[in-house]
Amino acid sequence: MNTKDFYYELPEELIAQTPLEDRTASRMLVLGRESGKIEHLHFYDLIDKLNSGDCLVMNNTRVIPARLHGVKEGTGGKIEFLLLKRIDINTWEVILKPGKKAKKGSRFEFGGGLLRAEIIDIIDDGKRIVRFEYEGVWEELLDRLGEMPLPPYIKEKLTDRERYQTVYSKIEGSAAAPTAGLHFTNEFIEKIQSKGIKIAYVTLHVGLGTFRPVSVENVEDHKMHTEHYEISRETADIINETRQNGGRIIAVGTTTVRTLETCMMKFKEIKSCFGDTDIFIYPGYEFKAVDAMVTNFHLPESTLLMLISAFAGKENVMNAYSEAVERKYRFFSFGDAMFIC
Repeated sequence: MNTKDFYYELPEELIAQTPLEDRTASRMLVLGRESGKIEHLHFYDLIDKLNSGDCLVMNNTRVIPARLHGVKEGTGGKIEFLLLKRIDINTWEVILKPGKKAKKGSRFEFGGGLLRAEIIDIIDDGKRIVRFEYEGVWEELLDRLGEMPLPPYIKEKLTDRERYQTVYSKIEGSAAAPTAGLHFTNEFIEKIQSKGIKIAYVTLHVGLGTFRPVSVENVEDHKMHTEHYEISRETADIINETRQNGGRIIAVGTTTVRTLETCMMKFKEIKSCFGDTDIFIYPGYEFKAVDAMVTNFHLPESTLLMLISAFAGKENVMNAYSEAVERKYRFFSFGDAMFIC
């Protein structure tokens, strides 16, 4: 399977730069998995597509202000750290910019010395393992010194950090938002629940690999990035009860899909579990946990586009994307939604 099969032309003006004032007001393309039928609605119409007894599963990860600007000790050279994954209380996996010359033992400071860091190892793809030194509470310091790590295709400055968080975000650890969930408000969730639809939460901390296009020619040769996930016993019980009663499991976002499918692949059932996943879903994969999906529009040649192509059929998905471009939908993180059912 060729990576180029998942390419499509996207005019730059269709890349959403800012979120809509009303989260639920975005447009929503509805795609039938089997039929390929397309409808054009708005996100607030999602409630009409849900049935009593269904279960929406959402990713409650919270984005951290993971971009830090500092200087190298001794030279004063400017540096940018991007926090990727926490290894222990003071040790992180990071990307440095510029980072090619940053050797083991190099030291940096942020906020005039409020935060210091030393490179203790160099790993795959030029990433570094760094140990931080500071006084006080890490979360408070990071909130003070860090910036929200918006995707590279968003050029506008975000005035309200919370607009790059879901309203139900809870567990800190992501370098990027699970963007399908950005369309929900607390009021809309309450309205959905009042219709007899259950809500369950999983956690998957989204890494920056989610934005990386597949660079190899053959899809099967791509090495997937690893992300940490957790499923609680409460969530497993809700999902299993929904399934037993004939309701649908509707994943909000590709990160939720990857979490649930990882669990099914490992244990043949949904159960309380945690770990790291590098599951790569592309056409030919047989879904075991998910019946329908809420998602956004994804980058050309990305693993996310491949995942939804596996779910709804590549031809159906590429036709839907072509129509979305023609009708000037808004694309990517702050863009419009799809409901695949």
